[in-house]
Amino acid sequence: MITVFGSINMDLIASVTRLPNPGETVTGDNFVTAPGGKGANQALAARRAGASVSMAGACGEDEFAVPALTYLRFDGVSLDRVKSASTATGVALIFVGSDGENVIAIVAGANGTVSADDARATVGDMKRGDTLMLQMEIPAPAIEAALKAAREKGVTSVVNIAPLTSDATRLAQMADIVIANETEFELFSGKAGLDGDAREAEMMRLNQEGKQTIIVTLGAEGVVAVRNGAIHRAKGLAIEPVDTVGAGDTFCGYLAAGLDQGLKFDVALRRAAIAGSLACLKAGAQPSIPTERDVDKYFKS
Repeated sequence: MITVFGSINMDLIASVTRLPNPGETVTGDNFVTAPGGKGANQALAARRAGASVSMAGACGEDEFAVPALTYLRFDGVSLDRVKSASTATGVALIFVGSDGENVIAIVAGANGTVSADDARATVGDMKRGDTLMLQMEIPAPAIEAALKAAREKGVTSVVNIAPLTSDATRLAQMADIVIANETEFELFSGKAGLDGDAREAEMMRLNQEGKQTIIVTLGAEGVVAVRNGAIHRAKGLAIEPVDTVGAGDTFCGYLAAGLDQGLKFDVALRRAAIAGSLACLKAGAQPSIPTERDVDKYFKS
């Protein structure tokens, strides 16, 4: 069983001719809304990977509260631990230029009300051997309380250190599994400009010191991980990406699901890398997350 303790957002996405300069107004040609939030995205990915998943977090008391949970509800994610807060649902305001560049502002809203008490209650519902997934879009005290409770209860904790907040490095050191992209890993390790060999050496050092599984996603180059003193690598698919938003969350959800389902680490890593690639073939975060059947077409070939 996987419990995701994290953010739930509505994404408000405007396509514009180009990104505006300060004080400037530009015209746009499209606007869409879609459910988002790194927590909700990862919960949906784990569920579509075939795992039993519970989502814990908060929505507001506004018009976005219901649509923000649409995909989770439809796909069968348990929402018993999603509370209603007397504020707005979290939103991400996204401008996408015609060249594919984007700027994003996140308003935490109800996500900012998630507390340490919520964390302890959430982990209290879990069993030894379950998997807890966290990201960095809810308050640090809640994340810290969840990690402490997970360690005490024998729950496996997975932390995706995105977005990389000032508390991320400290909190990640409390987790069993840490997932980062290249930039996040450099900030996490405190060493910039790492090439492949240097990165793997640093990952090995951190694994030996903290006994954590360290995973770094490398975009088109796949993923590298260090677990129990051994280096593991996996490739995704050779694709022409349409939209990379949500690819990292898809990887995280699929990896957690694979490990929770008892797959060998190399197998879970490869399956998650393929899922992340497939998520780049459609626009949007949650709409692009592939199903288990979609992934296994490529995984078994």
